[in-house]
Amino acid sequence: MSYETVAAFSQVSSLLFFLALFIGVLAYAFWPGNRRRFDRAQVKALDLENDSNSRGGRT
Repeated sequence: MSYETVAAFSQVSSLLFFLALFIGVLAYAFWPGNRRRFDRAQVKALDLENDSNSRGGRT
């Protein structure tokens, strides 16, 4: 087995692994069951008024 063969196999397998991981992340993000969790996180992250008052921060 030559270096070129090992390098080509490594590149192809890394690309396939990255694509599988990317598709898995997309499936998790757009899965209908996770919608409520992401909506709560969005509201919590954008609720700046209550957050700054509870910590005594600047307004």
